[in-house]
Amino acid sequence: MAASPSVVTRMLVQTAIWLGITGAILFVSAGTLAWPQAWVYLAELGGLGLVSGFAIAERDPALLRERMSAPIQKDQKSWDKVLISVFFALWMSQYILIGLDAVRFHWSEVPLWLEVVGALAIAFGLYAFHVVLKANTFAAPVVKIQSERKHQVISTGPYAYVRHPMYAGAVPMIVGTPLLLGSWYGLIWAAAMIALLGYRAVLEENTLKAELEGYDAYAARVRFRLMPGVW
Repeated sequence: MAASPSVVTRMLVQTAIWLGITGAILFVSAGTLAWPQAWVYLAELGGLGLVSGFAIAERDPALLRERMSAPIQKDQKSWDKVLISVFFALWMSQYILIGLDAVRFHWSEVPLWLEVVGALAIAFGLYAFHVVLKANTFAAPVVKIQSERKHQVISTGPYAYVRHPMYAGAVPMIVGTPLLLGSWYGLIWAAAMIALLGYRAVLEENTLKAELEGYDAYAARVRFRLMPGVW
């Protein structure tokens, strides 16, 4: 059953607001609208994000509603509220740093080919997100057990290879953002955000092992969290 028109409208509005805020931070910090890389970035986020969103709206409207829920929720683990807040602060402040670095003051000089690599990495990350959402109807944006939706362990698709494929997909997006936008200093923020995701993955697993039936056995079977053979 496809999502109702009101849910789709909400998705469009949320996307427009998010892109507007992102664009405002980038262009104000840069001091100009003449920043082609930023426009490419916004087009990637908006265009590919909406393609995925419409597909999920058709396939799994309950998941779409869950993905559009607030980043701070009543049933969310308290430690996750802190980590989400820190991650959001890092992500937004990264935009300010990148705008100052890449455009306003030109501290960094990232070659064009690396900017292209960054754009491809972002596209790959967004594709990985979509694959995860197709496989896992319980892929909420916060750490909680969704008892009302009969939460259960997902072990198919990308979850057959790593325990946190969405975090794995986030890594190329996080690294690709400062590369596309032309900021070496932004990679420092990227490293901090990746480390935070890794920490969140460990805490999330502790919750799932304690509260979600079958997760212990799944974790024993699928050994790696983000990258097969590495971690």
